[in-house]
Amino acid sequence: MKQVLFVVAAATAWAQEPLSLREAVGLALRENRAVVAAGEAVEAARTRLDQARGGRLPKIDYTESFARSNNPVFVFSSLLTQHQFGEQNFAIGPLNRPDAMNNFQSQLVLDQTLYDAGETRHALKAAGLGRDLSQEEARDVRMKAIAAAARAYYDAVLAAESLKTAEQAVRSAEADLRRAENVRAAGLSTDVDVLSIRVHLANMTEQRIRRAADLDVARAALNDALGLPLDTAHSLTTALTAADLPELELAQLERDAARERPEMRRSRLAASLARTQQDSARSSLLPQVSFRSMWEADRQRFVTRGGANWLASVSLRWNLFNGFSDKARIEEAAHSLRRAEADEQRADSAVRLQVRRAYADLRAAGQRIEVARAAVAEAQESLRITQNRYEAGMSNVTDLLRNETAVLESQTRYLAAVHDQRVAALMVEFAAGRLAADSEVLN
Repeated sequence: MKQVLFVVAAATAWAQEPLSLREAVGLALRENRAVVAAGEAVEAARTRLDQARGGRLPKIDYTESFARSNNPVFVFSSLLTQHQFGEQNFAIGPLNRPDAMNNFQSQLVLDQTLYDAGETRHALKAAGLGRDLSQEEARDVRMKAIAAAARAYYDAVLAAESLKTAEQAVRSAEADLRRAENVRAAGLSTDVDVLSIRVHLANMTEQRIRRAADLDVARAALNDALGLPLDTAHSLTTALTAADLPELELAQLERDAARERPEMRRSRLAASLARTQQDSARSSLLPQVSFRSMWEADRQRFVTRGGANWLASVSLRWNLFNGFSDKARIEEAAHSLRRAEADEQRADSAVRLQVRRAYADLRAAGQRIEVARAAVAEAQESLRITQNRYEAGMSNVTDLLRNETAVLESQTRYLAAVHDQRVAALMVEFAAGRLAADSEVLN
């Protein structure tokens, strides 16, 4: 039986692949479905740019058709285009009531726009801006995926460390229980002390159970952020330690955010796109010039008894009035431009506020770490002294339990402060628009 348990434990340990924070981010960027979808959107935008480039090239169409009729006009014109018209076809009877005939027609048509008042140029520029917008949206999705994966990783590590702290509290409570039983056996205390410590031990055991459940949920949330099955087992190798971060300037962070954040870039691109659409709407008021060339073959039979002809033409089209639709399009583009400019101003304020919030959280977390670190050391020393005094009969069980609880709470606050510092440092990079897979904050 022991051998079976050993094999199961070894297999479980082997299945838990080591996973660092940077490796987790790499997994998220490869497996997260939102990142994959954003990449496909960028590729689709690139194809739209290729479509817009096609407006500068000639359009060539080939058609093959078959018709049969005894319509006098059809028969007369078909005989002409087939080069089969003869003197006998001027007879009044056959001219008015001709026999039905076939016409196999082949056409090759080339159309080339010579001048379209910049419409193709505007369409190409709009497609390029659309591609850039998609790229910024994809970068935003990647940044959010990195931030979500890193936060979930830190949450899982915090849950694991919290569980270790709770387990240590249980072991300490068990030691206190043995100590109280020895003191009672020596006649220095009563059953009340033993019962009080047993209640405390039950509370610590409940804490351990609850934190073990929190760890299971945190690991599942990490797998969800990475785009993996929820039951995937990992051994998290990046420790939850306080980061030694360089000094950051709030003004520089705000400048970086205004320049690098995807939201700011998208708002500027949206304004440029609105201006381009406005120019395109105005270009519809100007004339357009196009060239057409056509080659045609008409035959009574599929291959024989036919003739060919060609046509070349240049045409000008000028939309003089179309029910005020062009005027409405121009007004719509003007409203869209003003909306884009308003969105840009709103995005700038929102981004700067996010930078300030992340910066304040980072500074507060660093200060909390110092306070919590000192509190842990003081609580542990106070517990050591109280345990010795209680064993010597110089302290009561209330002081002992109060110090036990203080140690657990101070350790929990310290872990939370370190976790919050790591997450805040991550969010500062995110808010400044600098978060990437190779960012130093992920070390």
